Amino acid sequence: MNRFILLSMLLFLISCRSPNRHAGAHMPHLEKRGSAVQLMVHEQPFIMLAGELHNSSASSADYLEKVWQKLNSINLNTVIAPVYWELFEPAEGQFDFTLIDSLINGARRHHLKLVLLWFGTWKNTESSYVPVWVKGDQERFFRVQNSDGTHREIISPFCRAACQADAHAFSQLMRHLEQRDNVEHTVLMVQIENEVGLLGEPRDVCPQAESAFRQSVPDSIMALFTNHLNDLHPELRESWTSHGSKSTGSWAEVFDGDAAEFFMAWALADYIDRIAAVGKSIYPLPMFVNAWLRSPGQVAGQYPSGGPIDKVHDIWKLTAPHLDFFAPDIYLPNFKQICADYTRNDNPLLIPEAHRNDHSIAPAMYALTQHNAMGFSPFGIDG
Repeated sequence: MNRFILLSMLLFLISCRSPNRHAGAHMPHLEKRGSAVQLMVHEQPFIMLAGELHNSSASSADYLEKVWQKLNSINLNTVIAPVYWELFEPAEGQFDFTLIDSLINGARRHHLKLVLLWFGTWKNTESSYVPVWVKGDQERFFRVQNSDGTHREIISPFCRAACQADAHAFSQLMRHLEQRDNVEHTVLMVQIENEVGLLGEPRDVCPQAESAFRQSVPDSIMALFTNHLNDLHPELRESWTSHGSKSTGSWAEVFDGDAAEFFMAWALADYIDRIAAVGKSIYPLPMFVNAWLRSPGQVAGQYPSGGPIDKVHDIWKLTAPHLDFFAPDIYLPNFKQICADYTRNDNPLLIPEAHRNDHSIAPAMYALTQHNAMGFSPFGIDG
């Protein structure tokens, strides 16, 4: 079938479930309806036919002015756009709302909705978007350490000072959204960080991480295995049972070869949940994290160790209760299996990144019709 006919069918599906722009000022939220979890905007179901901007596109209001009309012309209803900690808080405690206001104003002028990506402590596993004052203070904001003793330009998830600074900046963003957008609800949800995890090695071995790794696995994590074993992801379950089904012990004693990845999942989820909790206490939009997926045969460190891949969803879900869902960035060919993996245990499906090409319509239709996806978004939609 001609792809333009398919696109028209998809747009019809979207229009049937789009919100009434004049409806009451209710917060965007997720709601279980039958077997589907739907995004509700002004109390009406809303499916995001979205596109994600290139990583640096939202750093220039002038550039954005050139792309808004283009985004309208390709029939999007939602734009996924970054907010950069380094530009939002260029000096500690001094916040610049210029770019976020430009995003909101531009989206409103062109009748579009927004999903914001908070590029805070980590973006694609690295700390490349933290402010200069964070980058320059490696004692206060200490880094991940490799097994050979070298340090990475990646802030450790065990750095409480970094977590507190990130959470404070994020709270200012959410407070601004609450003040600017609590009636029109241009911003639908927020992603915290971007594709977190550790590449190159399976875990952080800085002194703070080493101390935590040698301690007993938290009781809450152990309770997953002792009380909910049959509900766990098969790989998580197999890891515990194949190493003796211990009810207590250090990470290495309980999980052996999988210990590093499970440990990093717990640490990253705890760090991000602290940020989400602060943000939601101010303006409780839906919040989520996205995942850099593993290819078949890869081991932790070849893909981002500790990131929210399907294998460790149960650890993430327990440790980060303020997150609403986990979203896969799908560039791998096993699209159907990934959709199934990311709808397990009532996880609602949003695909915030995918290939941008003439074949995107087929996976979009599949995700929307077979898995009740909340949205689909090719990456680099601005060209």
